[in-house]
Amino acid sequence: MSRGSATPAKSLAKRRLFTVGAHVVLVAASIAMLYPLLWMLSASFRPQNEIFGATSIIPSSISLDAYVRGWSSGLQVSFSTFFANSFIISALSVAGNLAACSLTAFAFARLKFWGRGFWFALMLGTLMLPYQVTLIPQYVLFRNLGWVNTFLPLVVPKFLAADSFFIFLMVQFFRGIPRELDEAAMIDGCSTFGIYWRIMLPLSVPVLVTAGIFTFIFTWDDFFAPLIYLNDMKNYTVTLALRSFVDSSGESDWGGLFAMSVLSLIPIFLFFLFFQRLLIEGIATTGMKR
Repeated sequence: MSRGSATPAKSLAKRRLFTVGAHVVLVAASIAMLYPLLWMLSASFRPQNEIFGATSIIPSSISLDAYVRGWSSGLQVSFSTFFANSFIISALSVAGNLAACSLTAFAFARLKFWGRGFWFALMLGTLMLPYQVTLIPQYVLFRNLGWVNTFLPLVVPKFLAADSFFIFLMVQFFRGIPRELDEAAMIDGCSTFGIYWRIMLPLSVPVLVTAGIFTFIFTWDDFFAPLIYLNDMKNYTVTLALRSFVDSSGESDWGGLFAMSVLSLIPIFLFFLFFQRLLIEGIATTGMKR
């Protein structure tokens, strides 16, 4: 009995030791990944002369001068304008992607038309095209339309289902919804658009939220496209405005840069925090049969 009882005790001790060791490794990895963010947060409260000189992550003194100085940015335009521009572009991009991509995905998942497989494969093929391949033709097109230095090149493509990844994501989700619901709706006299509006969209909230969150994050963090199409500082987004703090030929305001970088992360953090449950549900259930 004593030997038999000792064996489960040793096994339990080994499992506990393994669990503790795994948690220690995970905590250490989390700290290593979060350290740059914590350092940036700490640097935003430091005096300018201590940002790169101090070794401790805890500032010796807390100052809000970098936030005040960074918000005014020392330019003709304050950061409130830059945040407003980013919010407008991101909100319109989310609305455009959800509307256009869901309609396109519904057509590929539910409607029968000539060449559906070919067009779906062609759409998936565009996922392998780097953005730089289509950059010059798009720029020439938007310049001829007179859209350069406006928000239109950044927003209008979203309303034309230009993001193939989200179409593919929604198609996989729509295919998991039973077709019997469509047939029952058609018997009750529902039209094709009615099936999309009354059945598919209400049942697809998780994948729509997933697409909306990723669209918001991608658009908010985008630097290259606004750099190409926006020339007037009044139209700058937050990512472009952050570049103005770094001057290669003069003195850079690192404190203001870190302070505004911290503020620029807050909308993304809040957006993810409020919708994380639906985001996880949408990723976990995409492509699964119900």
